Amino acid sequence: MLYPEIDHTVSSFDFQHISEERKGVLQPLIDYIQNKADNKKHIRLNLICTHNSRRSHLSQVWAQTAAAYYGIKNVSCYSGGTEATALFPTIAETLQDSGFKVKTLSEGRNPVYSIKFSSNEPAVIGFSKTYDDDFNPESEFAAIMTCSQADGGCPFIAGAEKRIPVTFEDPKISDGTPQQKQIYRERSLQIGTEMFYIFSQIKQ
Repeated sequence: MLYPEIDHTVSSFDFQHISEERKGVLQPLIDYIQNKADNKKHIRLNLICTHNSRRSHLSQVWAQTAAAYYGIKNVSCYSGGTEATALFPTIAETLQDSGFKVKTLSEGRNPVYSIKFSSNEPAVIGFSKTYDDDFNPESEFAAIMTCSQADGGCPFIAGAEKRIPVTFEDPKISDGTPQQKQIYRERSLQIGTEMFYIFSQIKQ
């Protein structure tokens, strides 16, 4: 169902590399999704980071892909920030390198991207926005804090049923260095592996 290149990337994911401590961090999100699935309710995840430019987009795309891969129904993944900036171009390139079909829908200071993981599934629409943007849900969602800055700076997310910190190291630290492409790929694969682990645990 996934594009072959993404399937190939996914086949490299090794859940054994996720430490027990890290699995403990991921468990509240697993529990939230399982509870919604058990009660046949829509599962809305809003992945939040400070600038909605890097980690929150990777998390949104990989989570939506994982839900489709494992056949978990009624999952809608969103992303947002405490402020809007722009989806960092290297994120689009990194996803493309993993097999996603990325198309620029509009250019400018805050470009809009279509990001597809399967020919028969809707595209994820990627652009930078605040977590309470009209594009995102107003209520009945989990706020997933993907960076410690947003986690510390936003103790309360209006409308969220649950607030779950699942933080990742910022690949921005590598910007402008020879290691940039590698660091972004490593972070993307880490996020992909963990999102696939989360959805692999959901019993239907």
